[in-house]
Amino acid sequence: MADAVHDLGDSLSIGSALLLERLSKKNPDQVFTYGYRRLSLFGALINSIILVVGSTWVLFVSVPRLFNPQMPMAEGMLGLAVLGITVNGFAAYKLSGGHTMNEKVLNWHLLEDVLGWAAVLLVSIALLFVDWPILDPLLAVIFTTFILFNVYKHFKETLKIFFQAAPASLLVNKINQELNKLEQVESIHHEHFWSLDGEHHVYTAHLLLRLTLSTSEQQNLKKVIAEKLQPFSLTHTTIELEFPDEHCRDKPN
Repeated sequence: MADAVHDLGDSLSIGSALLLERLSKKNPDQVFTYGYRRLSLFGALINSIILVVGSTWVLFVSVPRLFNPQMPMAEGMLGLAVLGITVNGFAAYKLSGGHTMNEKVLNWHLLEDVLGWAAVLLVSIALLFVDWPILDPLLAVIFTTFILFNVYKHFKETLKIFFQAAPASLLVNKINQELNKLEQVESIHHEHFWSLDGEHHVYTAHLLLRLTLSTSEQQNLKKVIAEKLQPFSLTHTTIELEFPDEHCRDKPN
């Protein structure tokens, strides 16, 4: 019953994740100027919450059974386990190459199902030969605890990106170091780095120049900056050049 309710939650979360992932591919418009990629991130958030709630419910049901184990129907468990491993295993394999947070969390969701059904398979085989009903709740507790541990890491990362934290602080430092190597750059300020969905990143910064540059010199500098940023595979970049005697409009007077 715990696995059945858990799979019902899976169906709802996977359906919403699929819909949001497709919507996230829509092109930018006048309302969502960065596009709809954060819908994919929202899907990851929904999946994480459903996983946490569902796993907590399984623990709530399984722990009392440790003290009062009941013998399940081993034959029925065996047949459903084979079907569950086949279907969820194929789905997890197809999604294993995903890069967005939504795809990663959804893949964990499917992998959780595969491991869950594998546990059911092992328990059902064992129960065909021995009368140890405690195996059922015991494996459920161990398996669910493992899943909660891994989901927590993805959920934490999803929340960070959702609230526009830098997806990788080391990457910010590397970008800063590369731009500071330019002889025309005196300093960097108003530097911002965030991610739309965990895969597509945005970087903006103001570069204070050492000298006032001509139009052609600015164009050359922009080409060099583009070459410096190219290895980081950024989706959106905005670099503003400021001359030595120019007041930054984003600073208070």
